[in-house]
Amino acid sequence: MSAKTKAVRKAVLNGAGLLVFAVAVFPVLWMVSTAFKPNTEIFSTTPRPLPAHPTLQHFDLVLNGGIAEVPFWVYLRNSALLALGTVLVSSLLALLAATAVARFRFRFRTTFLIMLLVVQMVPIEALVIPLFLDLKRLDMLNSLAGLLVVYIAFAVPFAIWMLRGFVAAVPRELEDAAAIDGAGPVRTFVTVLLPLVAPGLVATSIFSFITAWNEFIFAFTFLDDQDRYTLPIMLQFFFGRSGNAWGPIMAASTLLTVPVIAFFLLVQRRMVAGLTAGAVKG
Repeated sequence: MSAKTKAVRKAVLNGAGLLVFAVAVFPVLWMVSTAFKPNTEIFSTTPRPLPAHPTLQHFDLVLNGGIAEVPFWVYLRNSALLALGTVLVSSLLALLAATAVARFRFRFRTTFLIMLLVVQMVPIEALVIPLFLDLKRLDMLNSLAGLLVVYIAFAVPFAIWMLRGFVAAVPRELEDAAAIDGAGPVRTFVTVLLPLVAPGLVATSIFSFITAWNEFIFAFTFLDDQDRYTLPIMLQFFFGRSGNAWGPIMAASTLLTVPVIAFFLLVQRRMVAGLTAGAVKG
C-alpha cells in the first residue's frame, strides 16, 4: 500500500470518526445550550445553536423545586444512593461469583452461565408486574431498599459474565506462587487477584452505575412518595397538558448528566484497560 493510499485511508477514517462524533454529541450540546436560553429564544422561529442572552432561571427553577415541588437535591440523593449501592453490592457479588465460575469446575456450571445469558434476554417490561407482586408480598413497595434489590438483581448477571473473562485472564501461577509463600485463600484473593481484576471491576461498575442512574420504569412503578422519587421521575413533572417546560427539562437533563460524566472521567483510564484485559482469555 502506497503512502498516498495510506494518507487517503487515514483521512477517510478520521472524517468518518468526526462525523460519528458530531452526530453523537450534537443532541447533548443542543440540550446544554437550550438549558441556558430564555423562553423567548427556545420558542423562536429562528433557533440559534448558542444562547444570545444566557440565563440561569431554568436551573434555579429546577434546583429550588419550583415545578417538581421537592428540591432537586432530594431526587439527587435518592438516585445517588441507588446507583452507588447497586455498584458496590453488585460488584462484590459478581466478583465472588465470577471467581468461582472461572477458577472452579462444579456441577451445572455451564447451565449457570447459560442462565445468566437467558436472564439478560428477558425484557424488563415483562417483569414489572411479577416484581411488583413480589415486593408487595415482602412489604418493600415504596421503598428505596426494595428498588435497590431489583437493580442489584439485574446488574449482577451481566457483571458476572463480564468479570468471568477478567478473572480467567489472571494466570493461575500467580495464585500458586502466593500459596507457596504462605498466603491463604483470602489473602491471595485480596492481594493477588483483586488488584489484577480491578480494571475489569471498574468497567463493569460503569454499566451498573448508568443502568441504575437512568432507570425509570421500575422506579416509577414501585415508588409512591414524591420524596423517594429519583431524577428520571423528576423530569415527568415538567411535562403537562398545558405544555412542556422545555427550559427546565433541558436544565434538569443537564444536571442529571453531570454525575455520569464525572464518574466516567474519574475511572476512564481503568475502564479502557479493563475492557481489553478481559478479552485475552476465557
